[in-house]
Amino acid sequence: MTLNRFFITFGGSGLAPKAPGTVGSFFALIVGVFLLQAIPMQTFFMLTLLITIIGIFEINKYEKITNTHDDKSIVIDEVSGMWITLMFGIASAKMMPYEYANEIAIIISFGAFRLFDIWKPSIIGTIDRKVKGGLGVMGDDVVAGLAGGMLTVIILRGLEFIL
Repeated sequence: MTLNRFFITFGGSGLAPKAPGTVGSFFALIVGVFLLQAIPMQTFFMLTLLITIIGIFEINKYEKITNTHDDKSIVIDEVSGMWITLMFGIASAKMMPYEYANEIAIIISFGAFRLFDIWKPSIIGTIDRKVKGGLGVMGDDVVAGLAGGMLTVIILRGLEFIL
């Protein structure tokens, strides 16, 4: 496996025979949770930004070599989107007064990101359909990550009144 393929499949997680996007997102969630225990949120943000930018260029290279667009094995875009959603969730959980807010935020972050990544409403779907190359592949997941992050915050805040 080339370094390019290893990167864009996020260590091979995108090579799962079924639901590679979900598998890649779950692997990204696990890695993201561990990273957030080891490094500050600001560093995690910069790492996410770096992966997103490198991802655009690496996907462009891969698509040129394989003459494909948005191959299902490419999950580095899910990593970027999942980590964006996770940042919203973890940052919000720190302000929640109820028990297990962090654990709840992790679970909701995963579900919220997958919802927007699969559903692709509004601008997310437009980016997915109309923007070509690495920018299109990464772009819809970045926006899905932002939408998932906002939904996560709304749910966490709503739980504040219930729990």
